[in-house]
Amino acid sequence: MTAPLDVLVVGAGPTGLALATQLRAYETRFRIIDRSPDRARESRAPAIQPRTLEQLAGFGVSDDLVDRGSTAVRLHLHLPRRVLQVPLFDVGCDDTPYPYLLFLPQSETEDVLTSRLAARDVAVERGTELVSAERTGAYVTCRLRHRDGGQETLRARYVVGCDGAHSTVRAQAGIAFEGYAYPQTFLLADLEVDGLEPGTAHTFMTASGLLFFFPLGTPATWRMIALHPPGSRSGDVTPELLQRIADDWTTDRLTLRDPIWTTSFRLHNRGATHYRKGPFFLAGDAAHIHSPAGGQGMNTGIQDALNLGWKLAHVCRGASPEELLETYEAERAPVGHRVRRLTDRAFTVGTSSHPALRLARTHLAPRFAPLLLRTTAPRARLFRTVAELAIHYRRGPLSTTGPRTPGRGPRAGDRLPDVPRGLQQRTADPGHHLLLTGPWPEVPPPHDLVAVHHLGARSPWQGTGHALVRPDGYVGYTAGGTDLTGLRAYLDRWLPRP
Repeated sequence: MTAPLDVLVVGAGPTGLALATQLRAYETRFRIIDRSPDRARESRAPAIQPRTLEQLAGFGVSDDLVDRGSTAVRLHLHLPRRVLQVPLFDVGCDDTPYPYLLFLPQSETEDVLTSRLAARDVAVERGTELVSAERTGAYVTCRLRHRDGGQETLRARYVVGCDGAHSTVRAQAGIAFEGYAYPQTFLLADLEVDGLEPGTAHTFMTASGLLFFFPLGTPATWRMIALHPPGSRSGDVTPELLQRIADDWTTDRLTLRDPIWTTSFRLHNRGATHYRKGPFFLAGDAAHIHSPAGGQGMNTGIQDALNLGWKLAHVCRGASPEELLETYEAERAPVGHRVRRLTDRAFTVGTSSHPALRLARTHLAPRFAPLLLRTTAPRARLFRTVAELAIHYRRGPLSTTGPRTPGRGPRAGDRLPDVPRGLQQRTADPGHHLLLTGPWPEVPPPHDLVAVHHLGARSPWQGTGHALVRPDGYVGYTAGGTDLTGLRAYLDRWLPRP
């Protein structure tokens, strides 16, 4: 048997790949396996939110993702008798370097992350399946089956399930997955469409439900999502059916052609009762699944991974106490719950056959949507929520407010904004970052895992103070003045020197 690992990552979708990328940045001993013999070739999750791009930027992949994708900055909302042009992220997103929704096939996202790992000498072990995982003393004994039928036994301190809705890790850990399935069946197609304005997301709101066209660029120009029409066989997705839906649900003359991938599916809204059980952790679809409304699924999974990765790395290297790992569920489970609740509400409004909601889609929306779009404050809140820029951990155990904290600026638990522009880039390197605002004398690093940055007056905060930024870009500690006593107590709690 080989030497024990620190972490076994099970599942090499975007969540597992993001986790592996962060573990590699901290020189953690890990392996990443996936039962599929090859990475996904279908587009699957098509959109990357601004917050996800912010968090991936520190690993040198966000620019590659943007170069490959299509940055959509507007939506055409096709209502009965009118079309509204809705600008996306034009308000409420002036503190991010990525004020747009990036449309990129999941296969391309996985390719970028896999290439980054390969450049750091990490190979994704595809065709390798986790058969069993049992806690034995200080380690988890894992039995793997390789694509040639051979088996292997290894030990790991921690096992992270990034292996989707049918997670083997979740089953081995004995964690329940509670929720329900929606009654509707949906169809999806990546194809070419003549008659749509390019570079724009299109939503058709009808009495029957919603029809979406998202600009993919590659491997096909458009992603189409719609409800299966009544009377058709739910398993059949034919070019004739796709064209009939476009003809019946739109007033535009659209010609659909050359589908390269089609599928039908049902949606679920389910969540794990725990994100951690002993040495087992869950992230992404293994922890929560929901409707794709708002493009939250893959993005929430990647952010699960980047919340967990640095904590595992710190504990495994002996820099932080085991207690740090308890903060993962405390911080991410409420996020998963809110996403499930938000997407459920949006899904119900968009698909319900209830007469009141059908009336709202066909009669009330055309009247009131223009008024709502002119009110910038609600639209800004909506954009920040969808972009996942509004996620915070203010009530989390890692968020501490010291004395004399400035009244304006990010609070403990908030995301660090990119204000002034370039601040996120300055704090992107692995580790914690101490930000000093206002006039300060020279301050030596208070810890070998903390970098010090003198911001002066160009800061998100006013006056003299200091803030500690976590490796995932959230503020852990804030205080006013130049007394670092509270900061040192915070570091002694979460980064005690051996």
